[in-house]
Amino acid sequence: MFKHIQSILQLSLLSGLCLLSVGCQPSKDPQWVADPVDVKEASSAAVDLNQMCQDIENDMQQINAERTTLALEQINQNLKICLPLLNHEQQQHLIQQSTAMYQRFLSVPRNENQQIAFEQYAFDMAQHPTIQQEHLQALHLRDQYLLKHKGQAFIELVDRGEGELNFRRSPEYLERIFAPYLPKAEKVFIQQLAAQNREVVLQNGNLLISPNELLVRALYWQNYLKQYPNSSYSADARYLMQQYAYYLFFGSSKTQVSQYYTDRLSITADHLDAIIRLAKGPDSMLAETARRYLNFLDLSPEQQLEAEPDDSLSQQQRLERYSKIESPKHPKGKDCFIDAICI
Repeated sequence: MFKHIQSILQLSLLSGLCLLSVGCQPSKDPQWVADPVDVKEASSAAVDLNQMCQDIENDMQQINAERTTLALEQINQNLKICLPLLNHEQQQHLIQQSTAMYQRFLSVPRNENQQIAFEQYAFDMAQHPTIQQEHLQALHLRDQYLLKHKGQAFIELVDRGEGELNFRRSPEYLERIFAPYLPKAEKVFIQQLAAQNREVVLQNGNLLISPNELLVRALYWQNYLKQYPNSSYSADARYLMQQYAYYLFFGSSKTQVSQYYTDRLSITADHLDAIIRLAKGPDSMLAETARRYLNFLDLSPEQQLEAEPDDSLSQQQRLERYSKIESPKHPKGKDCFIDAICI
């Protein structure tokens, strides 16, 4: 996988050492003269780096829930050295390996009591940051370790609601470690999703971002698909566009846009305002959807029933069908709201 790296590293090292040697640049004035470049040493250094890059995938696979943050940080430093020398396919492979690596590292086999203690501890910490140390002792040893090292090696604790309190790899990880070396389409995707997922989008079924931000994000992913139609993340971008649009039109289980969907007055004002702005915007798939959505709301009850006569449908389902909106599902069942890629 990394055979071509050795020659590149050798040339880079020899060039760098040559620049440091006075013998590479003649001078008329007497100067201190460095020792001659040891070509064997340079070659050996290149071989060592080549071996490191060859071994990096195996090193990543050795990371588990018994390793320390120092081991993670060392691998991340090695990745920064090796990634510029790899092709896109190899880089994508290591992105997947890094995701699996962090999942193993952050896994904690809690029993029922330890899970309760973990959730209670996190809640208490949010309310009382100076919580007593003895409360920590009730936790699984791995939880104690991860809480102590939170903030190191891109480790975060994220609360997405009841039963969804977990450690995660920060979205900034891929943005800082991988994105600088990726093709533009993938680099831009990771940077944008990292920014969007720094804060939780949904907690206990409640949307935590405004309708205006939902509109901004839906439009962003629509434009991304136009600009980078061949991106390896195009399916994820399409899902994100559809999901943010659905949140804009219908909200979430706990943040409903309407109870009735009978007319414009039945729609929450800030959502309606954003939908109207979308409908009045430049022609696009989302703008057309917004227009159909508003058109349905402007129909009389009799006209709505005539347009969607299926008696088994709820009023929301009629609006969804008329507007050609479906509740989106990721084609591979991935979560796109926890990291800088969908995992």
